Amino acid sequence: MRIALIVIDSGGIGAAPDARFFGDEGANTLEHVAAEEPTLSLPHLAAMGLNRLIFLPRDDQVALKGVAYAMIPQSRGKDTLAGHWEMMGITIDKPFETFPEGFPDSVLTLVESVVKRPTLGNEVASGTEIINRLGDVHKQTGFPIVYTSADSVLQIAAHEDTIPPQMLYQWCTDLRQALDQSSYRIGRVIARPFVGEKGQYLRTPRRHDFTIRPPGPTILNGLFEKGIETIAVGKIGDIFSNQGLSRHLASQSNLDGLEITLDTLAHARSDTFVFTNLVEFDSHYGHRRNPSGYAQALKELDNFLPMLWHTLGESDQLWITADHGCDPTFKGTDHTRERVPWLAYGPKLKPWMGATRLGFGDIGATLAALWEVPYPFPGVPAKDLIIRE
Repeated sequence: MRIALIVIDSGGIGAAPDARFFGDEGANTLEHVAAEEPTLSLPHLAAMGLNRLIFLPRDDQVALKGVAYAMIPQSRGKDTLAGHWEMMGITIDKPFETFPEGFPDSVLTLVESVVKRPTLGNEVASGTEIINRLGDVHKQTGFPIVYTSADSVLQIAAHEDTIPPQMLYQWCTDLRQALDQSSYRIGRVIARPFVGEKGQYLRTPRRHDFTIRPPGPTILNGLFEKGIETIAVGKIGDIFSNQGLSRHLASQSNLDGLEITLDTLAHARSDTFVFTNLVEFDSHYGHRRNPSGYAQALKELDNFLPMLWHTLGESDQLWITADHGCDPTFKGTDHTRERVPWLAYGPKLKPWMGATRLGFGDIGATLAALWEVPYPFPGVPAKDLIIRE
């Protein structure tokens, strides 16, 4: 048995019951994207059940071939770590810290003690905007650009000709360790290399996330310890600090991540779990409020699905979910508190529209049940996906 779980980073399907506490009433990432692009057709996602969870104008009558659920988040947060960790068994009850006014002096002093030079920025900003605004000064001085967003992140941007990526990665490694020893709960330190010249600076695919470690073991640890091969694709390895993972395969784009997933499935031994994140939905289109780009990315995924289906063996399954929302038609540029889909396809699965599930931890609970691994975390296995020989 092989299971592949693909995360549409930010692919929400409507405001969660507690969305009002986050200011996100009315958000619906995937449905609003589809509404903005009336010619968009996603027949394979619809066949997996997406058309049972949201209205897809072009594909609303496609026959169901998979199992579909909606899931309601339980963690106290709408960020990457909260969503992914909850899937694997850890429910966050205290949100990570955010810095809507920029970092306090104590954090900035910590940063500058690590990089051993002054910094630029220290503000909430778009990464593409701030590197073009401060890139020239950065190149002249060698001072790194520090900024944050609505998420719990501390981002350090540096031109690759001024500060080589390996030096930037070492700074972020040291800063991650320093923050972990401090009183600050910052979810991610992100290295943001960029290239180019004045007015045309561009971030490169060499981004690297240095996350706070999960507070305890997850189902990934349980699978790994039982001998199940656990393979991370994209930023999954960073999200879990490589805990419980056999391998971590970096990806350069959504399409690259899909191709790596396909190749990994094609060559994987039995008893393999492949966990993939497609980050461009969030970073390139959700945060940048680009519904057209988001729609094209969904179409790219949809076109790829038949190849993944064809690779599945008799007992294999392909799952698709999301970690939070980031509605590109909504106010602001933040993530949105939404329900998410859980779509499953496999040769032995019977098409079914299941009830809404309370908590992403049901994914981890189902993995545990399939491989008969203890699961001492919140979550209920999805019996529709548990097929025995």
